[in-house]
Amino acid sequence: METLSKGQRLPLANLVPDGVLDVGVAAQGLALDFACFGLDANGKLSDERYMTFFNQPRTPCGGVEARAASHGDNAAFAFQLARLPAGVERLVLTASIDGGGVMSQLQAGHVRLQAGGRELARFAFAGADFAQEKAVMLAELYRKDGAWRCMAVGQGFNGGLDALVRHFGGEVAQSAPAAPAAASAVMQAKIDLEKRVEREAPQLVSLVKQAGVSLQKVGLSAHRAKVCLCLDISGSMGRLYKEGLVQRFAERILALGCKFDDDGEIDVFLFGKNVHHPAPMALSNCNTYVGQAITRHPLEGDTRYGAAMQAIRAFYFPDARGGERTRPIAAELPVYVMFVTDGGTSDQATTEKQLRWASNEPIFWQFMGIGKGRKSKSKFLAAFADSDFPFLEKLDELQGRLVDNANYFSVSSPDEHSDAELYDLLMTEYPGWLKLARGQGLLR
Repeated sequence: METLSKGQRLPLANLVPDGVLDVGVAAQGLALDFACFGLDANGKLSDERYMTFFNQPRTPCGGVEARAASHGDNAAFAFQLARLPAGVERLVLTASIDGGGVMSQLQAGHVRLQAGGRELARFAFAGADFAQEKAVMLAELYRKDGAWRCMAVGQGFNGGLDALVRHFGGEVAQSAPAAPAAASAVMQAKIDLEKRVEREAPQLVSLVKQAGVSLQKVGLSAHRAKVCLCLDISGSMGRLYKEGLVQRFAERILALGCKFDDDGEIDVFLFGKNVHHPAPMALSNCNTYVGQAITRHPLEGDTRYGAAMQAIRAFYFPDARGGERTRPIAAELPVYVMFVTDGGTSDQATTEKQLRWASNEPIFWQFMGIGKGRKSKSKFLAAFADSDFPFLEKLDELQGRLVDNANYFSVSSPDEHSDAELYDLLMTEYPGWLKLARGQGLLR
């Protein structure tokens, strides 16, 4: 591991040739908000979607994502540098004070670079490095001769986060006098999502509104969460894909994601024999998303719930790599996973372990079986004595979990329910899980 001093530069090409890098940041003595700004060649934030922070946790391309902190960090960012568009020349990590105080009151802090589970470099800082500043640029990743480098910065700003936003070319809306500086910057950084939906995906307008109605019923109008859609691509799903039923269902989940978050996209995982993680489904690509995803990843034999759950857990909480977790881990935002399948799984033991381990993480699993099952809103299907999903019914009541982190229902077809009925159904157990998760320290 290399120890960096202020102003020192570190070439990354040999250390992380694939451009996959994790950066953890920490500070003691002050409550700080951390952010990452994606800047163009002029050092300006030309697209507000490339300001990554707790309220906008991912760039449209997936090249930068705010992750759950671990290993003594207060915040973490995952970088996939190869995904960034050519117009993003610099990535600047910043910290700003959330509340009162100045940077000179910091006891200690660090920025650390990690790849493949190995710490590559660390930049340490403390209050003695600053004076009355309210914000600071901590470190920078930048392109040089076609390759990425890292520089330890440590430059303070007296005006806090507002000053940083203005410095990077953004505009800061005026807020009420009592509101903290961070609040106005957060409001300015939010995308006007409703206008984007009308412009980029007008077919989602009514879906977004209906999702909002269902959320209001359960008191979650202002709730924020990440949304993930996990789709079975086993061969038996072929008709559902061919007839566009999965595409239309995915659009309904994207609409829910638009109410839970403001980046206009949801993460997607596909699973059969293998697990695939394509680019997110977004307003800009949603019209043909599912068809294109299946073209790139054709239907497969076998169905493995556990493998898909492991990949999802490793993506959102990489410290455990989808493995065993016996103690709770907290995050700012929960993850809502919509898990869709039309059959049983060949890795039942792995699936049970994954669900138990995931109960120590702020992640909720909403399973939907396409077929007949005992837990069905269809009176006709519920009348059947047999079930296509006895294992999902078992998972719904699985013992040995920190909290009940899953719900299950079955449908005869993805379009069986109206939009209103579906969104109400998706909120059956999630609000209760949120209370349990907060009580167990899974959510900050």
